[in-house]
Amino acid sequence: MTKLLVKWLLSATALMAVAYLYSGVQLAGFAAALWASLIIGLLNSLVRPVLLLLTLPITVLTLGLFFFIINALMFYAASGLSSGFEVRGFGAALIGSLLYSVAGLLIDSALEGLFQNGRR
Repeated sequence: MTKLLVKWLLSATALMAVAYLYSGVQLAGFAAALWASLIIGLLNSLVRPVLLLLTLPITVLTLGLFFFIINALMFYAASGLSSGFEVRGFGAALIGSLLYSVAGLLIDSALEGLFQNGRR
């Protein structure tokens, strides 16, 4: 449970960093970042697997590059479902989702070292 809360807080911080680094993503504050990161996480857990399955043929044809489009769609959808989180177009969603994904990889890597095998 602690790992989940820490990951949520770090993901919200990463979303704030994306908004700071890239002008195509706007956030109203840290509370908006918390809600947006929660919505992104829920969409990635519930909707993304269905989309990945439905778009498997086009993903194979594009050698996996269509995954970037799916990630951008989840990022853009989260902006539509969350107040205080704005993404200015699909291109901005693509760049924002790439930056957010890189930050997520770094967070996951750091948390694996911190919470090894569920000991904490």
